[in-house]
Amino acid sequence: MPNKKIQAAALQYDQSKDAAPRVTASGKGEVARKIIELARKNDIPIKSDPVLVELLCKLDIGQQIPVELYQAVAEILAFVYSMNEKRRPQ
Repeated sequence: MPNKKIQAAALQYDQSKDAAPRVTASGKGEVARKIIELARKNDIPIKSDPVLVELLCKLDIGQQIPVELYQAVAEILAFVYSMNEKRRPQ
């Protein structure tokens, strides 16, 4: 697969100071590969959603996601929370 087709975006959400999740990294090609590699190294869940990542890559780093993306990002947060629950020791 050519590098230009790969896209990735990273989100961060701190309920104590953010009204909505923020884009902390985004890119295509080699930058996207590095984002994915760092996520894997740090055991951060990865969710594939090509349509959403394309929209997130249009936002500026540090920008909160717009209201129009809340539903899609809420689904990703639910995915991340469920992955974290599965990893938690019983």
